[in-house]
Amino acid sequence: MKYRALFLLSLRSVGRNMRRSALTAAAMALGLAVLIFSRALADGGHEQWIDSAVRLGTGHVAIQAPDYLETGRLEHRLDAQQVARVTRALADPALSDRIRTWAPRLTVTGLASSASSALPVRIEGVDPARERVFSTLPGQLTEGRYLEPGDRLRAFIGSDMAKRLSLKVGDRFVLTAQTASGDVEGQLMRVAGIFHTGIPETDDGLVHVPIETVRKWLGTPGAATSIAVLLHSSWQTDDVVKVLRSELDGSRGIRVMGWRQASPELDSGVRIDNWGDYVFHIILFAIIALAILNAIMMSVLGRQREFGILQALGLTRVETGWVVMGEGLFLTAVSGLVGMVIGLVVTWGFFRHGIDFSSASSSGWSASGGIINPVIVPIFRFSQIVLSVASIVVIGTLASLYPAVRASKLDVAEAMKFEQ
Repeated sequence: MKYRALFLLSLRSVGRNMRRSALTAAAMALGLAVLIFSRALADGGHEQWIDSAVRLGTGHVAIQAPDYLETGRLEHRLDAQQVARVTRALADPALSDRIRTWAPRLTVTGLASSASSALPVRIEGVDPARERVFSTLPGQLTEGRYLEPGDRLRAFIGSDMAKRLSLKVGDRFVLTAQTASGDVEGQLMRVAGIFHTGIPETDDGLVHVPIETVRKWLGTPGAATSIAVLLHSSWQTDDVVKVLRSELDGSRGIRVMGWRQASPELDSGVRIDNWGDYVFHIILFAIIALAILNAIMMSVLGRQREFGILQALGLTRVETGWVVMGEGLFLTAVSGLVGMVIGLVVTWGFFRHGIDFSSASSSGWSASGGIINPVIVPIFRFSQIVLSVASIVVIGTLASLYPAVRASKLDVAEAMKFEQ
């Protein structure tokens, strides 16, 4: 009964100062709405960034020989038996709803040369059918076509490489690399198509060749340097890695990694961007906390006579502090609910199809080996919404604490001297 009376006193105080209460609640609700929108936009941007980068790289999950990530050498590859073992693990029904597709890669560094010039390149043997689904390169086609099943001596090259080697669709050129036996051998290829991503190192130094051609040329039948796994969401990476490691437990010479370990540059870029968001949110929280603190503190200073009368009628100092604390908690609860609804409704209602930032850069965006889509679609994560609401609750509670302590320390005799 006592706590109910204290709560009613808190509500009465909120109602008596409706304008001040409304402004305080509006600041908190607007802050939470901005926070939810900002996190949804950041999560959507990061997911698109990661998806683009892993499609051009090692996938959300990379399965390799133990030393390949550090050395990049052909000698550190998965042999035919290991590739078959990994293929069986990827067929596990427990992974069917998480894996979008997977693709074997046989990658070596080599030299591309034509009649006009020569330059170092990364030669990537791929399965054309799987790569068409996995990679974003087929969608970056500018001339010709992508590789097709049955192609043997066809290559898909970047626009900068084509320009430097003076190559057009249908022209011949030579790829040279070190084979598994240690010899250096060349392979005559013909340009099937040309792509342009806007990433200089990709457009200038990447060649896609049918994986069976590379296996025969380098003397590595059935082998792969990496098996890249594409998931429906990057958030599923840890779970899939755990399942695959348990499936391949005891298989020597096979290493399973998530994209953070396999692509440290991408991981660093995402973490740095996240820290930038956190700095913005800290500033936002500070502004909200000061607004709450100012509103409730002014309320305490302007109602000292009222608090004196309450204590004279029997309220203890602690109970007086709880009345003030209740005001802050009530405003925080109402503002949290309103702010969450506004954030979700505005973000989903107006921006569910994405926000186009293409006007901010005429040349396109790329970072950490990925092409960033200028149309960013916000993504809601339940954990982020809960964290955002919890953050506002904590800020509101802490900002109400000092005024409550100040009110609890009022002297009754001094407080009664103040005029209403």
